[in-house]
Amino acid sequence: MKIENHILIGPASDKISFQESTKTSGKFQSGLPDTLVIHFTAGRNAKTSIRTLIDPNVKASAHLVIGRDNTITQLVPFDTIAWHAGKSSWEGRKGLNGYSIGIEIDNAGRLDKQGDEYLSWFKKAYKSTEVFQGTHRNESAPSYWHRYTEKQIEIVEEITRMLVEAYNINLILGHEEISPGRKTDPGPAFPLDDMRNSILYADRQQDEPKEFTAIADNNNQQLGIVTASKLNVRAMPSASSSKVTEPLTKGSLVKITEQQGNWYKVKIEEEGWVSRKFIKTN
Repeated sequence: MKIENHILIGPASDKISFQESTKTSGKFQSGLPDTLVIHFTAGRNAKTSIRTLIDPNVKASAHLVIGRDNTITQLVPFDTIAWHAGKSSWEGRKGLNGYSIGIEIDNAGRLDKQGDEYLSWFKKAYKSTEVFQGTHRNESAPSYWHRYTEKQIEIVEEITRMLVEAYNINLILGHEEISPGRKTDPGPAFPLDDMRNSILYADRQQDEPKEFTAIADNNNQQLGIVTASKLNVRAMPSASSSKVTEPLTKGSLVKITEQQGNWYKVKIEEEGWVSRKFIKTN
């Protein structure tokens, strides 16, 4: 998969398609989007959810829908504002539509146990193997939730990594966090905290190698440690620039030779540019 002209594309086998939704608020302002919001559809399946999101009579849309059959449907280009967040706020910002890309995951959401059955709000019954029991971050008691497939989670993480690199994404949030009390998605069945910590390293202090201290080489050259699981090295300080070598892996030690904005020029066996957000320095 790759992003071209703000559209996700890939081989036909990847099941990627584009079905345009006209429900947008124009292009993002310069420097945006910088946030990704994760949702569940709370629908019967991906097809019915997509039908709703492109229906001109429904005041909702999103950038992507990830199906349980591993299909990926884009409805709005990534440089365009979709209507997925609704009434929302985060750290002083209101109306997160204007700041964020929205990913909808095909999932029924909260389930109600009645006898031996687990029922969605639309009264579809799910097998116990499809059920997750956990406590929502905004609640105190455990409840039942529709389980995401492992492949759905993998797809969301892969796309999230691409969006973080291609755009100015520095926040990954759940709808439940920007609209607490009103929304519960993506819920406890989705590993939101683990994913964003893995991608954005919100808990870098915990993940840092214990032996790391303020280090420099014999020429007092600043060194850094890679915090991303894979970090691309590019010919120029731009996410669209060509890659000059294989990605660096987490924990790799690099020599920093130059800085331009959000990019470091690093020297390994090859020399190239990497995103600063994934380099830990002294």
